Amino acid sequence: MAFNKTIQMCIFDGNPNGRIMCELSNWNGRVYKISRNDLSEFANRPDCDYTGVYFLFGKDEDNNDTVYVGEAEKMLVRLKQHLKDNNYWNDCVVVISKDNILNKAHVKYLENKFFNLALDAKRSSVINSTIPTCSSISEFDEFMLSEFIENARLLVNTLGFKVFDKTDISILEQESNEAIFNITATRGADAKGMLVPDGFMVFKGSKIAKDTAPSMSTNLVNLRNKIIEKNIINSDFVFDSDYIFTSPSLAAAVVMGRNANGRTEWKTVNDKSIKDIEEM
Repeated sequence: MAFNKTIQMCIFDGNPNGRIMCELSNWNGRVYKISRNDLSEFANRPDCDYTGVYFLFGKDEDNNDTVYVGEAEKMLVRLKQHLKDNNYWNDCVVVISKDNILNKAHVKYLENKFFNLALDAKRSSVINSTIPTCSSISEFDEFMLSEFIENARLLVNTLGFKVFDKTDISILEQESNEAIFNITATRGADAKGMLVPDGFMVFKGSKIAKDTAPSMSTNLVNLRNKIIEKNIINSDFVFDSDYIFTSPSLAAAVVMGRNANGRTEWKTVNDKSIKDIEEM
């Protein structure tokens, strides 16, 4: 059963692009979002050298999202070391305990779990050079850290980083959902998907058109080709995993191989479009 959550958020200096501190009611964790340029300001916080895990967010040469997952016994000391790295990261998210109860074994365990969550979610390229070792912890600590992970994921998501949100939806969930939309079009397109909070998800197994229309815009052709190059769509023109587009129209265009209005092209089994449902 899902419960409502209360989040406290402090935006330092009134700058949402700088430093933000988040806490969740009845949880001893604390999450900071810090821009690379504001790391020196973080040094003024009394908890800047607590033990915890951190995530470095950036872009690669192709402008794709990247994340580095790390752990530190003294957070500020470790983050300063990353300033010597190339400018592959712009923002950092730090997860600590307000009472500093996390130890080395705890954060090694958390690092491994968050690393694998990021891999499974496939939202960003995980750029760690090695797989973090998962430490051995007691059963009691495992229960405690499982809750810690879920609360941290919630706050990281609230800060706008969806790197740990897995998009997979089971077949049962797909079939029981009344808002499943379909596209069956020329050139072999046969796809299913649904509206999600951050766009439109095309389901694994959906098939796109084998070629593109001459009138398709260059930007859309490039987007389609990039998704194919990243092996999200295989050589049979089928999605190998669920994939979220920022809008139904982008999803429809990639699937149909032409410019498209996704709010009218995606339709339910009852032939209702997204537009029809929104206007009901």
